[in-house]
Amino acid sequence: MSFFMYDALASMTPDALDRGVLWLARVGLRPTRQRQTLAALLVGDGNDRHVTAESLYAATQGTGEKVSLATVYNTLKAFCDAGLMQEVTVDGARSYFDTRVDDHPHFFWEDTAELTDAPSEGLKIVSLPKAPDGTEVTRVDVVIRLRRNP
Repeated sequence: MSFFMYDALASMTPDALDRGVLWLARVGLRPTRQRQTLAALLVGDGNDRHVTAESLYAATQGTGEKVSLATVYNTLKAFCDAGLMQEVTVDGARSYFDTRVDDHPHFFWEDTAELTDAPSEGLKIVSLPKAPDGTEVTRVDVVIRLRRNP
């Protein structure tokens, strides 16, 4: 299910809010009302999500909770810093935030600007260039760009 079609009101059930609070507690993040709202939108139904800050902000509009776009950005950064999410940069100007934090590739659908998980089968990274002195490779992002045939 695309996050852009996500029903924000349906996500604010007691179970969804509880799941969000447990998600925050797993890493010791304080469950403010705004974090609880964002967490419920992100993981409340148990599904993984790929969101932009703007799409998550838009989803908050149907919840009745006042959350600014700046708060969404700051909260997504805090979720990433805590290891709850990972940021996937598609180009220099567009970042997506993924609730699935294991190493996995992504498809970027150029016609809809949507990011989805791609299957790992068949993907082989045989070697990487040597990291510069004094550094280490922390992660490799694989984003496969797709365009539908006309």
